Amino acid sequence: MPSTALVTGASSGLGAEFAAQLAARGHNVILVARSGDRLAALAERLTAEHGVRAHVLVQDLAEPDAARRVAEELTARGLSVDLLVNNAGFGTCGRFEEISGARDHDQLMVNVVALVDLTHALLPGMLGRGGGAVVNVASTAGFQPSPYFAVYGAAKAFVLNFGLALREEYRRRGVRVLTVCPGPVETAFFDTIGTRRAAVTGSFTTPEPVVRAALRALDRDRGYVVPGFGNALAAHLTPRRPRTLVAALAERITRKVLDPTPAATTPPVHAA
Repeated sequence: MPSTALVTGASSGLGAEFAAQLAARGHNVILVARSGDRLAALAERLTAEHGVRAHVLVQDLAEPDAARRVAEELTARGLSVDLLVNNAGFGTCGRFEEISGARDHDQLMVNVVALVDLTHALLPGMLGRGGGAVVNVASTAGFQPSPYFAVYGAAKAFVLNFGLALREEYRRRGVRVLTVCPGPVETAFFDTIGTRRAAVTGSFTTPEPVVRAALRALDRDRGYVVPGFGNALAAHLTPRRPRTLVAALAERITRKVLDPTPAATTPPVHAA
């Protein structure tokens, strides 16, 4: 029986690419996002191209009970999940006091709370069936403090450390856990955040090689992967201590995101 993968943020960008590459591998897919029309179009295309079952589940992951609603809908449809891809996320940037507190709250609900809640909801079923996998999408921003991306960088640091911890808990119990840490990717993320200046380090790539690298790393049971040679080099050569010095050096790089009318003053619409 083909396995089933659930992908959050599947309406575009990395999420749509994860769904496409997993479908090409023969996985049935469950597509989760807020954009029902785009999900339906993607589901129709994946079924036509790969002969898999593609289910659409419309849900805003910023809502406090989002994971519970997803889990209840899966039960109602008789669906089990063998591979969870926690991809949904969005960011804010700019001076902290100029960023909407409500937007940062929603950002944490999507980037952290929904990710943890969905893992809580679906991982026990994987254990009960004797195996499965969880893929969490973090960022190169998670490797160091990120001034002017304070909440986003801290959230992605959480995702990275959460994923590495879970991997050690479950690596001998049949569940693989991979954390993906991309650099700048040509997706709606930069439309949402409001400026391409948010790509403060590294050069842009497209979703296809990022997802290809992620799935290859999952096949090899890696703990985490930083797609792209330049991104990997920067992530692994950046000093970690003293932390205050690292934060000060990071500020010199990330301050270029600022301009006289910071993009963060216009609340972005997140890609959940």
